[in-house]
Amino acid sequence: MNTVLYFSATGTAFETNAFGKADLDQLIQSRHLQHLTSANGQFDFWFSPTTQRCQRRANTKATELLMATSSFTAKSVPLLHGCVVVATHDHDGDLDGLSWQQLDLLEEKHGDVKARDARRLAKRVLREDSRRLTRKAEPTRKSPARTVPVREPMPLAPAA
Repeated sequence: MNTVLYFSATGTAFETNAFGKADLDQLIQSRHLQHLTSANGQFDFWFSPTTQRCQRRANTKATELLMATSSFTAKSVPLLHGCVVVATHDHDGDLDGLSWQQLDLLEEKHGDVKARDARRLAKRVLREDSRRLTRKAEPTRKSPARTVPVREPMPLAPAA
């Protein structure tokens, strides 16, 4: 059993267990998982590449943690959407659980995020949200309706 860190779509973090990649699929609710590895190769961030309807907002907490454990800046870090699982891997590249030392290190790294970087990242997330809402609010352009002239009813002539 592997202890992994699970970030819900709202950013709340939980410790949970996963036996393998199928469990990650179930946690993230996706069949097309992708992952990024931290700069030191110690942590794997598993996420879904698609932004499903309920998971379109960026997961700021998980994105901040990715930024803190990698060489990404607030401007270059990929925005992780929806649920994110943080785990590690063994020598063969298979899923492995996080140790207590690694969990403590992740907590420490997350605390190392500078306020300036957190503000820049928050602005990026707000810009993305406003663009998404703007696109959603724009009416779809359809071809203009064809106008058909309406004919007036013809008066019936009296029968002779």
